[in-house]
Amino acid sequence: MAMQMRRQDGAQRMIRIRRARTNNLKGVDIDVPRNAVVVFAGVSGSGKSSLVFDTIAAEAGHQLNETYPPFVRNRLPKWRRPEVDHIDGLSPVVVIDQRRIGGNARSTVGTITDAYTYLRLLFSRVSEPHVGESNHFSFNDPAGMCPTCSGLGETVVSAVDRFLDLDRSLEEGAILLPGFGRGGYWYSQYADIGSFEPTTPLREWSAEQRRALLYGGEAAARLGTRPPKDYEGVVERFERIYLRTSDDLSQRKQEVLARFTRREVCPECRGERLAEAPRTATVLGRTIGEMTRMEVADLAALVAGVTRPDVAPVVEALRERLDAMTRIGLGYLSLSRATTTLSGGESQRIKTVRHLGSSLAEMVYVFDEPTVGLHSHDVTSMIDLLLRLRDKGNTVLVVEHDPAVMRVADQIVEIGPGAGDAGGNVVFQGPWEELRRADTPTGRVVRARSASAPPRRRPTGALTVRGASRNNLRDVTVDIPTGVLTVLTGVAGSGKSSLAAELVERHDAVVIDQRPVSTGRRSTPMTYTGIAPAIRRLFARANGVGVKLFSANSEGGCAPCGGLGVIYTDLAFMDGQEVTCEACQGRRFSPEALAHTVGGLSIADVDDLTVAEAVERLGDEAVVRTLDVLRTVGLGYLRLGQPLGTLSGGECQRLKIARELAGDARPAALYVLDEPTTGLHPSDTATLLRVLDNLVDSGAGVVVVEHDLDVIWHADRVIDLGPGPGRHGGRVIFEGTPDELAREEGSLTGAALRGRAFG
Repeated sequence: MAMQMRRQDGAQRMIRIRRARTNNLKGVDIDVPRNAVVVFAGVSGSGKSSLVFDTIAAEAGHQLNETYPPFVRNRLPKWRRPEVDHIDGLSPVVVIDQRRIGGNARSTVGTITDAYTYLRLLFSRVSEPHVGESNHFSFNDPAGMCPTCSGLGETVVSAVDRFLDLDRSLEEGAILLPGFGRGGYWYSQYADIGSFEPTTPLREWSAEQRRALLYGGEAAARLGTRPPKDYEGVVERFERIYLRTSDDLSQRKQEVLARFTRREVCPECRGERLAEAPRTATVLGRTIGEMTRMEVADLAALVAGVTRPDVAPVVEALRERLDAMTRIGLGYLSLSRATTTLSGGESQRIKTVRHLGSSLAEMVYVFDEPTVGLHSHDVTSMIDLLLRLRDKGNTVLVVEHDPAVMRVADQIVEIGPGAGDAGGNVVFQGPWEELRRADTPTGRVVRARSASAPPRRRPTGALTVRGASRNNLRDVTVDIPTGVLTVLTGVAGSGKSSLAAELVERHDAVVIDQRPVSTGRRSTPMTYTGIAPAIRRLFARANGVGVKLFSANSEGGCAPCGGLGVIYTDLAFMDGQEVTCEACQGRRFSPEALAHTVGGLSIADVDDLTVAEAVERLGDEAVVRTLDVLRTVGLGYLRLGQPLGTLSGGECQRLKIARELAGDARPAALYVLDEPTTGLHPSDTATLLRVLDNLVDSGAGVVVVEHDLDVIWHADRVIDLGPGPGRHGGRVIFEGTPDELAREEGSLTGAALRGRAFG
């Protein structure tokens, strides 16, 4: 049936692309089969995302948006049209990327998947006692939300212990809140009323005086010199200004709140979010709050016990959502889990749940590395999902590095051969067996995997984490070896990240996590790594002029475009138009700035240099040292002035690592990295491992949370958590070398290492 759906009139239909030139693509001509799973491979920065996301998905999204009236179109996601001569054979596109779902404090796994919608509908029909319609079980609806916390489950309270510095007097700024220090707006309300001694440190005041300062009320009334009738204590004034306003808070107020408040569990609902009636009603003897805190897999089994025929459709719909989450490896989550706490991989899999029950066909689904964050044991579930979408009559395009996904694809397209200007071409198109014989970067890597064990370094000491109980950790005590490369492994949800967080909290460490680098329009590798000031000083010294002349964001910027290099025109309900600035031709700088050179290069010419070229042509020692780190981590092809928004996920990750490693300081004693192979081609992973080895050899300890089998096999020590996710994990089930782990029968990671050869 699937093959019949992928065929029409004896020939497979295609998405035809001619002369694609988006980003680094070099006039790509390609026919991509429809109704198939097609994997796009290639080294990081080769142009995979430029072809799949910025060309195919962008054109499909733009053309679909054009079918709507202007009012609707203005509220839809904006798609920038790709640089391409011709595309046909497109269908409506669904993009399932790695961007975290985010959301606000009211967004949970239950709300984002609609599972909570079905659960509260079930409670509204069969709960005991009966409460009312389903909105009475919604913490986002006034009918159901707890009146004390407005459905947030927590309240913001003053962190009074942070308000005062007892070793200072009022004159010396004892009240740390903004506006209360000497010369501040409210200073005279306390220092000049005759009730407090402004020159005496607060530690020398009586407890009654400090209470009066903070809270006013009866304590203020008992002072020897009574304050004015309209006197407000510091706490009351602060809460009136910052906590009792309903308008949107300014950035400044938000920063003050972050410093001088803390969040506490709501005293009324105790975190349940709901009013008393809905939070106490039960189904099968459990409240809705208790059910949302259960693991998804356990909740699916529980609700099956609701057998009343009149709610059978609700139970079926709820179980379908819960079972779908379990099938794609998220059965360890709970519906109450905040979406802001989900990883990129978890966010991507959550997004797919919405599409599993869809009856739509002939869609184009675009996935960005769907195996990110997945243990090898769980990759099979994601592969099944991709194949099911295809077999419903859809086209599934996957940007992916995992050979396990490539092996089941109908076709593989490799973009390359290199990255940046060295990439942008189709170097292979065909099935897995042909790729394994191909002389391409990916073909060579999948043939070259070595089963021999590398030399293992011996630990120089250990850092102890004792009695860790964060999230699902079960009173874990473990010694983390120092002076070696240690990998924390285990299935998703087993407790790896929780153990890493405990390690960071208890011992000093440099953390390199998955938070994105800045992607502002003016952010570039040169500004991000901090070498821009040194380059400006180099030009200023050589030409005897001011440093600001060599900043496109200051005196040296092209006036017509403000140093952006482009002119943007807002066309109201149509897509905005961005054109190259005619005055500077996109070079961003004024003629005066461009007239000054160093070694024959203008400041704009430096922007156009690759990292590797800049190492050879710029003479500043500090600049070259930083750039050499970029080249060491495999980013020698990046242009110094390349906008960070054009970098792939793998490039951003390595840029972040490079910035942490650059500089004059000695390496830190301990580095903790969270899945640093995210977005990396296997050949790039080898480069990363060399960087980590250099860190270890310089005396640092390196701890990596990782699923990549090459990284695990390369490690000196492995700490495996599990055996399962959620409440089924949280224990250390193995400590030792990768060789020993591969012989461990009870470990899923050990089983993956035993089958490490890709076949």
